[in-house]
Amino acid sequence: MQLNPFAKQDTNSSVPEKTLDEKAASIREATVEDFIEDDSTANEFGHGNASFMSAYFNVTCVVAGTGTLGLPKAFATGGWLGILILILAWAMACYSGIILIRCLYAKPGKRLHDYKQIGKAAYGWFGYCAAAFFHFLNLFGCPALYLVLASGNMVDLLEGQSSVLTQSYWVIIWGAFLLIPLILFRTLKEVTIISSIGAICTMMAVFIVMIQGPIDRNSNPQNEVHLDGVIWPGFPSALSTIAFSYGGNNTYPHAEHALKKPHQWKWAVTAGLTTCTALYFMTAVPGYWSYGDAVKSPIYNSLPDGAAKMIAQIVMTIHVIFAIPIYACSFSLEFERFSKCDEQHIGKVFAFLGRAAIRTVTIVILCVLAIFVPYFDAFMSLIGALCNCSLVFLIPILCYLRLTGVRNKPIYELAFCALTLLLGIVGCVFGSWDAIDELIEKFQADAAQ
Repeated sequence: MQLNPFAKQDTNSSVPEKTLDEKAASIREATVEDFIEDDSTANEFGHGNASFMSAYFNVTCVVAGTGTLGLPKAFATGGWLGILILILAWAMACYSGIILIRCLYAKPGKRLHDYKQIGKAAYGWFGYCAAAFFHFLNLFGCPALYLVLASGNMVDLLEGQSSVLTQSYWVIIWGAFLLIPLILFRTLKEVTIISSIGAICTMMAVFIVMIQGPIDRNSNPQNEVHLDGVIWPGFPSALSTIAFSYGGNNTYPHAEHALKKPHQWKWAVTAGLTTCTALYFMTAVPGYWSYGDAVKSPIYNSLPDGAAKMIAQIVMTIHVIFAIPIYACSFSLEFERFSKCDEQHIGKVFAFLGRAAIRTVTIVILCVLAIFVPYFDAFMSLIGALCNCSLVFLIPILCYLRLTGVRNKPIYELAFCALTLLLGIVGCVFGSWDAIDELIEKFQADAAQ
């Protein structure tokens, strides 16, 4: 007996029908899902059930963050040339995010799991060690940088009170506070929710800067604002700061694996990075135009004292405090797997004690870094140059060409790969050099006081 697919199905009358709004939402999502199709429709290798919109929000929430706050300073370092650098970085980050996932499927019938396995598949143990080094350096550097920002914000917010703690004390307080959820929870399944809160906080700070900055300049016409077209010596530092804003490649394999239709990844990562770039322009251009070469990093330190500056500091403090456990937990989980510190190998009690010890040591190291390197702008430039230029611009390109070949690529793609590698090397080498010089100057200035 052949069933009629158009026949009306028998339904239980006690179940309420969908409302018009729910139907409209379902139609819209289905339209997006059906439009962004590809030749491949198979869902292999145990992929999840996430939709295109889920992947889009995942990319946007992970990438859009504190790097936004340093972009006006990047423009002050490189001049209006920063606009071109930002556009190039966007295009290269999109391409890098797409080919990184292609590398996961370079071997027929097999899917690699993460960034480190891609490095190993391409260049053996040397590639594995290089990818692991920059990956773990990023997992340590970013939360330490966030501790610097959060503790500095607390000092500024409580300035003028009868008893004000120093920045070092606030680093210790935040570290102790964050250690509680890290020990109590084995994994952070609420990563998407936490990332969403961080993205919302970033958007609030962006709109505050976009509105308050031009108002401040127009209200003080007597203040001279110096703007430069191009500052070539500042190109590497500007590139490294902008590269920091596009960090997130090491989370892409997990986001793609959650997709129900993994062939939609290229559209999801492009849409997500485009949204982030729009937010970056909304911060960088008004911020640099308003304050010129005198702009500070983070940008809200250039705003006049008042409600707008206070709100920006509060929301960004919330953002970084939510972001730190994501990085710390990611590192801890990888180290726990490596050391076999789990219930299967050592039992429930010893697994808990081992997990607590590993995560306590992780937080202690982060606090030590944040206390001894309390310079947000130079620290961010160093992380952006050393880690993100490698993770975003260098390693994906080198692994992709190694795994898939060079001669089968069109000349324009090879030219784009060469340009990406060139800028990645410039940002990594010279950007790190400039950031280290800046850190040395700051240490010497503090020692002279």
